[in-house]
Amino acid sequence: MILAGDIGGTKTICALFSVEEGPHAPLVEVTFPSGRYASLEAIVRAFLADHPGTIQAACFGVAGPVVDGRATITNLSWVVEEERLKEELGHIPVTLINDLKAIAQAVPYLEAGDVATLNPGELVDKGAIGVIAPGTGLGEAFLTWDNGRYRAHPSEGGHSSFAPTTPTEADLLKYLLEEHRHVSYERVCSGMGIPNIYAYFRDRVFRQETPSVASQLASADDPTPIIVSGALNPTGPCPVCAATLDCFLGILGSEAGNLALKVLATGGIYLGGGIPPRLLPQLRGERFLNAMRNKGRFRKLMERIPVHVILNSKTALYGAAAYALMD
Repeated sequence: MILAGDIGGTKTICALFSVEEGPHAPLVEVTFPSGRYASLEAIVRAFLADHPGTIQAACFGVAGPVVDGRATITNLSWVVEEERLKEELGHIPVTLINDLKAIAQAVPYLEAGDVATLNPGELVDKGAIGVIAPGTGLGEAFLTWDNGRYRAHPSEGGHSSFAPTTPTEADLLKYLLEEHRHVSYERVCSGMGIPNIYAYFRDRVFRQETPSVASQLASADDPTPIIVSGALNPTGPCPVCAATLDCFLGILGSEAGNLALKVLATGGIYLGGGIPPRLLPQLRGERFLNAMRNKGRFRKLMERIPVHVILNSKTALYGAAAYALMD
């Protein structure tokens, strides 16, 4: 058996997997509230006390960058280290990987019910695969075919410089540069980015707000769900929110296309993260795919790229298991 985990600031999922059943079929799975434990070692200890077994290897996907086998978890005081986990687990092989790399590693094992297809395209066998995941931030990763299997690679592409493709986006960039020295894609294409787009349309385009939306935003810890709800209000969408969402879809499509070109993702582009599943009807519209395909002479190539939305919320867990099972 192998032990896999998906480690986040709010919750940590631990599970056991077997070589025979593979990374999509946990033998046992338990969710722990991360904040109630002093460390990941404490969670692993509690998990194995209730579910003992002989573990050959372990892999944990963590919400944060991994450097030299060490990671600081976003929104937690934990520092997670491979060496400490090895000691806890009897010196078996232990690997820490970024949660986006874990999501990417799970892609080859996803089943039909785990994804929604936006464009079937023309899949190229063993072609590279791109993963772009707008959630709180913007994560990017990719997979290449390596010695008979897909292997995931991390990326910090979400922090690359935002490149406008429309006059509105150019004005948005100008607006944000008044406050920020660098404007990345994450600053306009994520949960933290949507309020920045909203502020631009409020201040520079409409110069007013819908009173009910403004009232909700004034007391909100997280403005993004309010903005999205305002855009999708069936009885009367908020104009500022609607413009914000339309702009977001265009920027996400453009950056998905950039990733597809950079890695030549003939194996497909997969949208992960918490936002895409909530916007599935909007992603099926013309705005996203048109922006993705707007690559000049490479438009025909972009039309052939398969595009999918990952619906399964446990993909990072499966990817950590897949990574451990690879070696």
